[in-house]
Amino acid sequence: MMKEGRPDWCISRQRTWGVPIPFFMHKETEELHPRTSEIIEQVAQLVNKGGIEAWFEATAEDFLGDEASDYIKSTDTLDVWFDSGSTHFAVVDRLDELGDTPVDLYLEGSDQHRGWFQSSLLISEAIHGRPPYKQVLTHGFTVDEKGYKLSKSLKNTEGFEPKDIANKLGVDILRLWVGSCDYRYEMNVSDKVFKGAVDIYRRVRNTLRFLLANTDDFSPSTDSIALDEMVNLDKFIIYKAEQVQAEIIKAYDDMNFNQVTQLINNFCSQDLGGFYLDIIKDRQYTSKADGVPRRSAQTAMYHITHGLLRWITPILSFTAQEAWEVLKETDGYIFTQEWYQFPSVTLDKVTADDWQRILTAKDAINKQIETARENKLINANLSAKVSIFATGEMYHSLAKLGNELRFVFITSDATLMADSTQGNETSIDGLRVSVVAAEGTKCARCWHVRDDVGMNAAHPAICQRCTDNVVGDGEVRYYA
Repeated sequence: MMKEGRPDWCISRQRTWGVPIPFFMHKETEELHPRTSEIIEQVAQLVNKGGIEAWFEATAEDFLGDEASDYIKSTDTLDVWFDSGSTHFAVVDRLDELGDTPVDLYLEGSDQHRGWFQSSLLISEAIHGRPPYKQVLTHGFTVDEKGYKLSKSLKNTEGFEPKDIANKLGVDILRLWVGSCDYRYEMNVSDKVFKGAVDIYRRVRNTLRFLLANTDDFSPSTDSIALDEMVNLDKFIIYKAEQVQAEIIKAYDDMNFNQVTQLINNFCSQDLGGFYLDIIKDRQYTSKADGVPRRSAQTAMYHITHGLLRWITPILSFTAQEAWEVLKETDGYIFTQEWYQFPSVTLDKVTADDWQRILTAKDAINKQIETARENKLINANLSAKVSIFATGEMYHSLAKLGNELRFVFITSDATLMADSTQGNETSIDGLRVSVVAAEGTKCARCWHVRDDVGMNAAHPAICQRCTDNVVGDGEVRYYA
């Protein structure tokens, strides 16, 4: 407790400057003048007109008349902590637009536990019998890479003043650095630290650019796909985004801003960049432009963009507004929006648990594909055929994808067998993999190596799937 064991607070100071204590003490009894409350109001009116110096220039006779010779005029001033500690009374309680105390939050450095936080608490307890704030948030100090507090006297602030960082890297980078720090402790500043913030920013911004670019020809009001018609993977990423948003909102409520930053970064780099966006590129670039598979992905991306922009707004304010103005069917300022309400999706055929297993399998299989590339067996993912041998729940989850398995692993072909003896061992029990070069001809349009390239004489350079997407009704996707 901030008050526990503290000594009495002497609020008077013997200084030649400060807020005066307008007391008159009797020369013999040292009692205050009986009209002290009235005199304080008179002094307040005097200071209001002539400033603080008006009190020091005034004489006892100006307030006490013939009694002046019996009293001593105080020259003490208030402790400056009393000045700052009474701001809740002088400001919040006096301005209707600020509401009433207690205020939501007092924010200051860790040294203020026995400073402003405490003086405010003592004065409010004396006036109202309660604290002036609902909660207190303290932060550490910024230090250089050697651990020294940033100080002009140490000459270690050069290049790290807020205006320097803003001019060099942009205000949003500065805000992102603050948001990524654990402010409860000392916060390190260095070129290396800010490089890390730049890397996170680029990842988030590039993700937004991809989402916006790939919904540029998408009209939400006319092109959105109904939830029950959406590709299962698209429904899963909406489900995942809603889960992440719940964690982000809690982190914001708990003021764990570094946790917010981590969640956003992980979602952009892992859930989107390392998984979802990588898989749907095939649909975005090769399926029928206005077909359900492509529009389904665009529907999901549109929802995700709405959520992501709201997540970053308190931290990357300028970037969020810039992107908000590009996003279709929006107007005004994103700062007036509330948390996004994601559509409620049902993952029935391929469940969330299934997708988590598939995600785990994808990581393990990617390592096998990378090994095959290093061994010159293949030169890229799309030149590979992957044979997957699995058992148990892993097999059942992968089997649900059927012939769309290859799209998840971004290979030209993928087969699945219920077997635990063949293939190369992976880091996952019950999962083995064999990677060989795909057989067939490379499609000039989708780059998949297939044995049906040129089956349509009118389109000799592309596979049958691409032919359907170009001149037919378009391919059908259920899962990926």
